[in-house]
This record gives sequence, C-alpha cells and structure tokens, in this order.
Amino acid sequence: MTYNKMAAVYDTFMEQAPYEEWCNFTIHMINKYRPNQVNKIVDLGCGTGQIACQLAEADFQLTGIDLAPDMLSQAAARSSEESLSIQWIEQDLRSLSSLADFDLAVSYCDVINYLTSKAEVKKTFDNVYDLLTSDGLFIFDVHSMSYVENALKDQVFSEVFDDLAYIWFCEGSENKGEMFHDLTFFVEEDGKYDRFDERHHQYTFPYTVYKEILESAGFILEGIYGDFSLEVLDQDQIEEAQRLFFVCTKQAK
Repeated sequence: MTYNKMAAVYDTFMEQAPYEEWCNFTIHMINKYRPNQVNKIVDLGCGTGQIACQLAEADFQLTGIDLAPDMLSQAAARSSEESLSIQWIEQDLRSLSSLADFDLAVSYCDVINYLTSKAEVKKTFDNVYDLLTSDGLFIFDVHSMSYVENALKDQVFSEVFDDLAYIWFCEGSENKGEMFHDLTFFVEEDGKYDRFDERHHQYTFPYTVYKEILESAGFILEGIYGDFSLEVLDQDQIEEAQRLFFVCTKQAK
C-alpha cells in the first residue's frame, strides 16, 4: 500500500465511513471491560486522524501511528484545526519501537487486513502486546471471510464527486481471503482532471487464525463482535457478519 497521492482525497473517498460508530463502540468496550481505567490510547494505522481526533474530544490522551507520512500530515492538520493535542508518529506496525504504557490500542478500518501473512500478524500482535500496560486492551477489526469472498471478490465500485471520481476494482486470487484493490482516481484541478492509480493488497484469515495468534502473543480474547453490534457473536453470527471486531486483554506471560 502507498497512500501517497491518495492522502489528499482520502476523506472525500471515505466520507460515508462510520467514524462515530467506531468511537462509540470503543467507548462502550472501555466501559464494559476497563471502566475508569483507560486514559492513554494509541490508534494503529490512524490514517487522517478521524477516529483519533474524536476519541481525543472524548478526553482521552491520543497517539496516532501510521506508515504513510502524507496521511499523518492530514491528521496533524486536522488536530491543529480542532485544537487537539495528539502525538502523530510515522512507524510500521510490524516494527514498532519506543512506545509503551498505553491502556488501549485500537486498529480500525481493516488496517490489520494489510498484514498479508501470519508471520506479519504475529509480529504486529507481539508489538502491540509490548506497548500496552499490564492489563491493557487491544481492539481491532477485519473484514470477515464471507464479506471478502461474497461481497468484494471480483467486484467493481465507482463514484463521482464534485471534484473527484474513482473506479475501484477488487480482484481475488486462488488464495481464499486474499484481495487486490486497484483504484484509479481522477482529481479535478484548474478545470482539468489528473489521474493517479494505487494498488492495495489485503488478506483476511479465518477468525480462528486471529484467535490463535492473539493467544500465542499473550492476549485473552474477551469476545468477537460484528458490524458495531454490542453483543458478543456466536459462531453462526461470526460467519454472517461483514466486519469482525476482536476485543482482547493483555495477560501476563
């Protein structure tokens, strides 16, 4: 993934994203599992800072981590405009360093789907374990296998805005859960349209794989939630959901 030129148009591209629902879900999980015990939150793969800023407005102390400097520039501009004190750091989730003592780590909007091997997932979960306090929470979401295979695979999406249009091709592979996203953007500037292309590679593993890797990294899986529901899913519901949320607690090794 690059997110270089895409950073400038990302918020338009994602204008229908349910950021408020992510924040409400987060606060509900804090109140359920760690009431009055969460202050420092790190947003892993924070993008342009939409979620981090909303959580900061709810009086949490936020740090945002992202691999793309252009996305962080957008995030910094947003927090400055909203007079929010948030630390923005450019790092790769697979090689996090010099971070510690967070009460909660969140990673939303299918960031974890960009980890395309089990080894990358394990390394990232190990890193998250290390940056949390002794009983810290880790909450992340992924596309479900059924959503990838039945709703995204080999589909084409497009939309036209006032100064932006895009075409989005979702290409599957022989590997179940693997997805290549080819995006073509046309951005209007001074009466002309500039085209740029980006290719993104994502992978969804069966939910049981995430569960096994979490446990091997030292986490207790408190529950799997789906599509912003506030009730833990059973196995049948997990198979039917589009977006799965994993709520985990760090345990002593």
